[in-house]
Amino acid sequence: MTTFPGLANCHSHVFHRALRGREVGGATFWGWRERMYAVASVLDPDLLHDLAVATYAEMRLAGIGAVGEFHYLHHGPDGTPYDDPNAMGEAVVAAARDVGLRICLLDTCYLAAGFGVPVEGVQHRFCDGDADAWASRVDDLAGRHAGADDVVVGTALHSVRAVPVEALATVAQALPDAPLHVHVSEQPRENDDCVTATGRTPVALLAEAGVWSTRTTAVHATHLTDDDVTTLGDAQSYVCLCPTTEAELADGVGPSTWLREAGARLTLGSDSNTVIDVFAEARAVEMHQRLVSGRRGWWTAEELGEAATRTGYASLGLPPELADADAIRLRDSVRLSGVSEPLWAATAADVEPPASLPYDEADVAEMMRRAVATIWERA
Repeated sequence: MTTFPGLANCHSHVFHRALRGREVGGATFWGWRERMYAVASVLDPDLLHDLAVATYAEMRLAGIGAVGEFHYLHHGPDGTPYDDPNAMGEAVVAAARDVGLRICLLDTCYLAAGFGVPVEGVQHRFCDGDADAWASRVDDLAGRHAGADDVVVGTALHSVRAVPVEALATVAQALPDAPLHVHVSEQPRENDDCVTATGRTPVALLAEAGVWSTRTTAVHATHLTDDDVTTLGDAQSYVCLCPTTEAELADGVGPSTWLREAGARLTLGSDSNTVIDVFAEARAVEMHQRLVSGRRGWWTAEELGEAATRTGYASLGLPPELADADAIRLRDSVRLSGVSEPLWAATAADVEPPASLPYDEADVAEMMRRAVATIWERA
């Protein structure tokens, strides 16, 4: 039996799990997004909780001990807050606790549909009106979970297109000691729009607002300039790559090696949860570099293993040694027969189900079936 530290899934949108295996259409990210919005429009705290329990149980079966939930589905269908303004966030936290998964809830500020464009349609559910109102709600949520050893409340900027320039610093300083994550430069259009509106790249704009530090994670960071890479490296920020989603959405391949050499620290995420397998995400970092470069050997198994475990925990505000405390066991399989380094061969299917998980695989499949069916009946 081979053991491995607990895996960290540092970027998840749990409600996207309902899209897996669905024909959503669209040649690019922007077309896919419309179908994702259809799912977001029908969720309430109870249904979000049910889907999250099934999805987080799937993560536990895959050896994941900690998740970073990039949470922006905050309010009712027309943008009106629930009686508890943090009802949706609490539903996600409760789901993680139901299955014994450590969670960093990254409460996300989302105030605009683009540069100078107000929110529209389902985006009203994401919006608190202004940065101060968002910060007040997040402060309340953080206070509820202060001192918990299984819940971290962090913050996130959805993107430079979704948070006005004048609000960036407010968001960055809302919880100054907590993790801060941000989608950045996922798509060329995002970069072009930012340069047109502000004269700066997203990374440079965020740098002026004081976003980049050792507690900050840049998610995707796919389309960066040399100066962007230097900025993230100099700050020793984390960079979370999500290779299966970045491939599924045709985002591109991020400059992982150059970010590492500049001083940034790699972590991994499942993002849209089309695939929940951190081993696959880790290998894809190396494999994608091989494809774009024509050579092998960019990342060692040791480096990718650290990214998938201890570094990931640290980026979520959790002590890195908890990854060792959450160690998983890999059962013998055809894939693992004779291997000397399991990271290059293991998959989620090789993880021994944790004894602490209150559900078996059949239970999880049935919970997922019911939740997804209800979502699509509504959508």
